[in-house]
Amino acid sequence: MSAAPIHLSRSGAVASVRLARPEVRNAFDAATIAALHAAFIELGAEAQVRVIVLAAEGPAFCAGADLNWMREMAGYSDAENRDDGLKLARMLRAIADCPKPVIARVQGDAFAGGVGLVAACDLAVALQSARFCLSEVKLGLIPATIAPHVLRAMGPRAAQRYSLTAEVFDAPTARQTGLIHEVATDAAALDAQVQQWCAALLAASPQALAAAKRLLADVAHRPLNEALLADTAVRIAEARASTEGREGIAAFLAKRKPSWAQPS
Repeated sequence: MSAAPIHLSRSGAVASVRLARPEVRNAFDAATIAALHAAFIELGAEAQVRVIVLAAEGPAFCAGADLNWMREMAGYSDAENRDDGLKLARMLRAIADCPKPVIARVQGDAFAGGVGLVAACDLAVALQSARFCLSEVKLGLIPATIAPHVLRAMGPRAAQRYSLTAEVFDAPTARQTGLIHEVATDAAALDAQVQQWCAALLAASPQALAAAKRLLADVAHRPLNEALLADTAVRIAEARASTEGREGIAAFLAKRKPSWAQPS
């Protein structure tokens, strides 16, 4: 019986999803995609989980698609290939749309679909030695299912360059493009940054974090017209009237911590 492709653990309000196929550089196959999709749907629905960390075992974060799996896909019908691509796209959407903030802890190289994994997360920190590459065109492929997330993270100009040239770029460059937010000099600094973000996120309202994620996704690239203004007005009104909105304001005025930031 093959080992589980991911390891899932929980420590208090923080859950960890860890890619666990270091022997193939944590490359995707059908089982890994299904396991990641199920994990993020499950954790997104768990009230006690408030932050999710996506990490990986071994020297690489994720090398994209598993070569043996790709060889098998070469014999798929058009319908089977479309279905397979849709499963990958839905897994990435489960990460991006998860109501809990997701942190990518990138300890090594992220290539092809691995870049999509990083881009689908809300926050990302990478080891200084990590490398990145949108390598699909070298194989006669395109970064199709990851493109919405890569464009959102890197912007169109950077995405255009690295998708077309398939250049390998380093962590500082990934930070400049917006793909990652911080660069860590060593493993201790990598973990310290993850812990710092976890602490900041656990101090925030869980309802507000979920609503803020939806807001940013919904208003991106929309024209600044009356419809958008009305939409944002409705959202802030709902937030002010929500249970956690009222609690947050009351706690601020009383100079105390809000209920969600207090130890259970």
